[in-house]
Amino acid sequence: MKKLLSLFSVIICLSACAQITPPAPFGPVPSERQQAWHELEYYMFAHFTVNTFTDKEWGYGDEKESVFNPSELDCRQWAKVAKEAGMKGIIITAKHHDGFCLWPSEFTEHSVKNSVWKDGKGDVLKELKQACDEYGLKFGVYLSPWDRNSAVYGTPEYLVYYRNQLRELLTKYGDIYEVWFDGANGGDGFYGGKREVRKIDNRTFYDWANTHKIVRELQPMAMMFSDAGPDTRWVGNESGMGSLTNWCLLNKDEMYPGGNFASMLGEGNEDGNYWVPAEVDVSIRPGWFFHAKQDSLVRTPENLMELYYSSVGRNSNLLLNVPPDRRGLLHENDVKSLLAFSELRKKEFENEVAKGKKVTVSASRGKGYEGSRVNDGNPETYWATKDEDKSGEIIIDLGTETEVNRILLQEYIKLGQRVQEFKVEAFADGVWKHLIDGTTIGHKVIRKFPVEKATKIKVIINKSKACPVISNIELFRAPGN
Repeated sequence: MKKLLSLFSVIICLSACAQITPPAPFGPVPSERQQAWHELEYYMFAHFTVNTFTDKEWGYGDEKESVFNPSELDCRQWAKVAKEAGMKGIIITAKHHDGFCLWPSEFTEHSVKNSVWKDGKGDVLKELKQACDEYGLKFGVYLSPWDRNSAVYGTPEYLVYYRNQLRELLTKYGDIYEVWFDGANGGDGFYGGKREVRKIDNRTFYDWANTHKIVRELQPMAMMFSDAGPDTRWVGNESGMGSLTNWCLLNKDEMYPGGNFASMLGEGNEDGNYWVPAEVDVSIRPGWFFHAKQDSLVRTPENLMELYYSSVGRNSNLLLNVPPDRRGLLHENDVKSLLAFSELRKKEFENEVAKGKKVTVSASRGKGYEGSRVNDGNPETYWATKDEDKSGEIIIDLGTETEVNRILLQEYIKLGQRVQEFKVEAFADGVWKHLIDGTTIGHKVIRKFPVEKATKIKVIINKSKACPVISNIELFRAPGN
């Protein structure tokens, strides 16, 4: 009889557990390549070309190839610094608006093959790719759609030329994780000696849909960046500021690189039809290319920390430009600041106080989706409510009075971005005290607040487009107040 009862109990338990299904994906969700990109979070931009040697930001296109002559080019130094700084990859300006190619392109004479550097036998991209592989970094390329050197820019022939160059980059340098398409399109230039203004219709000229197909075919895991994606979008400014409300969603069908969309790119579209998360691009110096007169104007470690909070801390990836100098090295001032920022960041997040602490929730979907999933250290587990519950509370019991001044929140974005409104409170001196209000979460948000001595922290999801799915909550006592 006892055996029968035991068997009956097992059957009932199995039946009950079988009824607890995971939440269905809601709205657009990240692709495999986008999910991998989200997890990178922070990587380097390297603006390097003839401008480095002419002291310009935008080359005109008439620069002699002999101008490019780094005396001590060492891409291993770039990669070593990037690795030590905690970066996950490097994107190089393979061709900027001046049209000069950092690789020996067979489709133009305006490249390193006609420079005095290494007697024309050098290839910056090859050296950087090898360095990235050595240091375990991802490798990405920037290929400017505008070319102020090309005699055929603005004609149908240029599109053939541009795509040939794109194919070179995508087939000769192994795996590429991001292809960067700038929004600068047309204007005055050299154009093979014409010295004139050439304007194009940036809605149609580049036939972006078919250009994108080349990337999809040759590098299926590569992210494509532009104002309009298709994989990741510009944040709308170059000051390093992500938006506090930041949807990974975008209605991009009518959008195109170089269009007048900056004002809405920060927030994205709450009801967007595509997953196109934001990337923050910003330089460690006032300019994008190296200028010796800016050696004293390098961002401080503290300022870089603020950039981190306003980018990664606001559901964006951080692409930080660190321009090599005329030697072909990252300047000492830049390196010093980068490495000090790395140490500052480690100290900021080394004292985590929530992991493994007792969690209670207002409601749960059931077994496998309990509140304890938010601080178990496993990014693949998450707390979820039943489908009809689009709000809820999570309380982390710190056990004893604990100083806290930072919170990190993550949604399980493989099921979509859902949270529209949240707030955080602390239980201190016998009452709940308000700490912060928030809107979106997405892949990650990190918020500061004044030090609070609390025994419990409560995260309240006030509003969500579908049942909330929270994969991670971390609490920190960072240095300072």
